[in-house]
Parts: sequence; structure tokens; C-alpha cells
Amino acid sequence: MELHKCSACYKQYKKKEHLIEHMRVSYHSVHQPKCEVCRKHCKTLESVREHLTGPLSKRSCANVFTVRGCIICLKIFDSPDELLAHKEVCCLSPASFVISRVVAMDCELVGGGSDGSLDLCARVCLVDESENLIFHSYVKPQIPVTNYRYEITGITEENLVDALPLNDVKHTIEQILYNGESIGIARVGGGRALILVGHGLDHDLYCLNMHYPPHLLRDTAKYPPFMKTNLVSHSLKYLTQNYLGYKIQTAAHYPLEDSLAAMRLYKRMQAQLHRREEVPMLLCDYDSGEPSNVNAFDLTRSNVLEKMSSEELLEMSRSEYRCWCLDRS
Repeated sequence: MELHKCSACYKQYKKKEHLIEHMRVSYHSVHQPKCEVCRKHCKTLESVREHLTGPLSKRSCANVFTVRGCIICLKIFDSPDELLAHKEVCCLSPASFVISRVVAMDCELVGGGSDGSLDLCARVCLVDESENLIFHSYVKPQIPVTNYRYEITGITEENLVDALPLNDVKHTIEQILYNGESIGIARVGGGRALILVGHGLDHDLYCLNMHYPPHLLRDTAKYPPFMKTNLVSHSLKYLTQNYLGYKIQTAAHYPLEDSLAAMRLYKRMQAQLHRREEVPMLLCDYDSGEPSNVNAFDLTRSNVLEKMSSEELLEMSRSEYRCWCLDRS
């Protein structure tokens, strides 16, 4: 019996219609992380790492990776000497491109409420794409602090005595982010407004009582390639150690350190050289609200789809998320 093999993840199916259904829901694309030895597509970078170094790794790929692979960026080099030269700069050069119109933000949160469980922003930091500090301030919460969480935040009562009020900090950050652009244009197309990078941005913005257009957010906690194999978020500490090659948060959290880590992770992903697709990203069909991949592999077209090769089916497939490499456009 002829088996039908997916050209992306190499799963095999007895019937062609089963392969087509797999392509309909898998969203394979040139943007997916993949093994540089066998070219197998994976959902996340963590899946690639398991494929190369895990207890159930593919032996042929693991043997090559052991000799010529970088444990940080997961790239394969032509020789051990090239790998050695690369390792000297890998964690120091997270991207080969200088980007613009991007800032990274991190907030430190103290506790409010009777049990100290209510998150309150008490310190915030913004850095630009060149890793320059452009804004830093302690923030005076609008309600009393009942737990300074000193072991984590390093913040004391004295730090907040002369801190800026939350609304003043919010206004300053909005001026930086909108960059002179109107809120209406920023919400629609972006205009001159800046891309905001961070880890857990929704929560940080909530604590700042801010709203920012979702299409301008780049969250390392939600970016699919950075997530665990079951699509649960990794910590910023884990991502920094495994994909940048150094440790953070060894003592109290420092927002400059965390915002720099988020910016470097973003730049590493933004610098990926993916082949350009004719239609770069088809997230949804705006008439139906459904992912466009569903329409591309519409089972009512089964007669046409079944005549196509697995390579042609892969060429039709598009990612369900916007790859950060497209920010270079």
C-alpha cells in the first residue's frame, strides 16, 4: 500500500484525503522552525531542540548536531571550526540586522490588596533597538502597596516615596510609543507608532492601565516558536538562557535586564532569513473569519487536491501566526 508522506513533518497517511486534512490543520510554512539536518518542520523551537538533543532524538540528526550544531541558535555549520568561531559571538550577536521603530518594555510589579496578591506597577523601563535606555522610572501605584515582594523586585518603600504617579508614567510611555502618530492611524496601520516588545505584555499594559494596538505588540511569552511543545509559555529566564546563552534574574529582577533580554530575543527571531512567499501571510479570510488555510484545503475541492503532490500541498500552506521576520519588510 502506498503511503502519503507530508513533505513538512514527514508523517505518513494511508489515504490522500487524510494527508490533505493534516495539511488543513497543521499550518506548515517556511516560517516554521525546522531541523537543519533533515529539514523536518516542527511547531516550536523546543520541538526542534528535542528532535536534536532530547532522549528520543533522531539519531542521524543528533550525531550531526553534536559535532556541528550550536546549542543556542540550533544552526548547523559546515565544519567544527566554523561552529567554534560562531560560538564566540552567538550569545553576543542576537541579530545581524539593525532594526528601527522598535522598543522593549518591562515592568516590576508589587502587591496590593488585603493579601498583597493584586499586581501594581512600581517600576518600568524602556530600551530602543540599539539597547539604549530611553525611559526608566519608579511608579507610585494608585492604591496602597501591601507587599513590596522585595526578594523578587528589589523595591522598597523608600523607592516609591518620590516616584512618578501612574498616570504621568502612562502618558510619557504613550508619547514614546505613538511617536507623534494619531491613535486612529496607529490602530489601523501603525504609521509612525513603534513596535512594542516584551514578555507578558498584556499583563504589563493592564497594570499600566494602557491599551496599545495588538498588531504592534511582539510578546516573547506568546510567540509560537518560543513556546513549549504543548504551546504553553516559557519564562523569560528560560528563553534567555537557552536562546541567547546567558543567565538573567539570578537575584532580584531588574527591568533593564529583562527588557534587553526581550529585545535580543525579538531581534534573533526578526533576523531569520525565510524564503518570501508570494502571499507572505494569510491569517484569516475576512468574509468568514476562519483561517485561510482552511479555505486553501477546502475538502469540497478534494478532487483537485488529491491530484497534487505533497510538495505542492506544502507550497499552498500558510502559517497561522505572523512571523517576526516580516518586520524587516
